[in-house]
Amino acid sequence: MAKNVIVYSTSHCPYCIKLKDFLKENNVKYVEYNVEEDKDKANEMVEKSGQMGVPVIDIDGTVIVGFDKQAVAKALRLKI
Repeated sequence: MAKNVIVYSTSHCPYCIKLKDFLKENNVKYVEYNVEEDKDKANEMVEKSGQMGVPVIDIDGTVIVGFDKQAVAKALRLKI
């Protein structure tokens, strides 16, 4: 399983909540940054993804924009 999982999110984003619930259900530890509150992390997210939308997840350097369950599971080597 991946060692370094970063989630860039906002407080009221429904897909961010779904992503975090999916990670919790699969016992994946992650670091979360709220890009509404942390402008440096918002800039970091845009640099990594080229996107302003959330969620953005960085799994050991693999950047996924949006909650794409299949892509997240593949990057984490999860069977779903």
